[in-house]
Amino acid sequence: MDIYSSKLSPAVDIGAGIFLFIIAVLSFVGNLLVLIMAFRRSSSMKPPEMLSVNLAVTDLGAAVTMYPLAVASAWNHHWLGSDASCVYYAFMGFFFGTASAMTLTVMAMVRFMVSLSLQSPKEKISQRNVKLLCLWCWLYALLWALLPLLGWGKYGPEPFGLSCTLSWLEMKAQGFSFIIAIFICNLLLPSIVITGCYSVIALKLYITYKSINNINQVPNIVKMNRRLMLIAVLISAGFIGCWTPYGVVNLWSVFNNGSSISPGLSMLPCLFAKTSTVYNPFIYYTFSKSFKKEVKQLCFTSVCAAVCGRYNACNVSQGHVTHGVYTGCEMSKVPDESIRMCTRDTRHIPELHELSAATVSPLA
Repeated sequence: MDIYSSKLSPAVDIGAGIFLFIIAVLSFVGNLLVLIMAFRRSSSMKPPEMLSVNLAVTDLGAAVTMYPLAVASAWNHHWLGSDASCVYYAFMGFFFGTASAMTLTVMAMVRFMVSLSLQSPKEKISQRNVKLLCLWCWLYALLWALLPLLGWGKYGPEPFGLSCTLSWLEMKAQGFSFIIAIFICNLLLPSIVITGCYSVIALKLYITYKSINNINQVPNIVKMNRRLMLIAVLISAGFIGCWTPYGVVNLWSVFNNGSSISPGLSMLPCLFAKTSTVYNPFIYYTFSKSFKKEVKQLCFTSVCAAVCGRYNACNVSQGHVTHGVYTGCEMSKVPDESIRMCTRDTRHIPELHELSAATVSPLA
């Protein structure tokens, strides 16, 4: 029996491939935007914000190294490659998944430390310490991902044949201790730490709000901490919510008869878990005003430059460029009225001046 042959119908494989392709594109574009926005303000970035950058790197890494192979295999109705590509895919999934879980755990702990006092985050944790914490997340994930290659645990294909992960059913007989260790160290304990930290922060904010007689007099630092906590909670809840069904199904198959779970049913939590790389940029865009402003500014300048370049409509007026956007377009060469935005000198556009002055913090 070919273990890498799809156990699903061709129509289901095509649908799964389309779904993964959409997830891959959204994850790539969204997390790349987060990294671009962070790079644009790297000189003024606060230490805790580096954790959100680290999280974007883990999500982008998963999208780039895993999803193309999964999409191609789904549309091929057979896993591409052999044991080597299967081990590679499973290794990357375990590595980036663990790195994401640890980053979220560290983020919760750092946010908890900052909330102990309503001071600037810089006074609570240094940039050097945050870098060390990020390095620890990667080394911790690398250690766990290497263990199956060293003999404790094993990588193998999923029951439906078009994905690879830890070989849960084979480890049921050999490597059961590894299964228990994974769930305790990489799911249960991180979930407890994340839930505990944000519960204490929420309680502290609640007490702070109750102690203020006039709600209109709430200090800005308190409002900022409330917004940061909301973003962090949504990110953590999204990750845990995406991966919990996958973990529960696999844990159930270990303690029960795994063959009772149909290939189609086993595929659903696997696909749902992969959506965890998509949510974060949308959360930032929805709840972070500065992130939204910078994204709009980037889109405006990119579209304007692309349109002007396409129609060769923009010429440099008097031999200089204003704020990176050409002035003095030849209107007779512009076929669309909307393109005429390129002709405007951005120094006289208050909205763009505000956008360019805004600072980006994925968690601000």
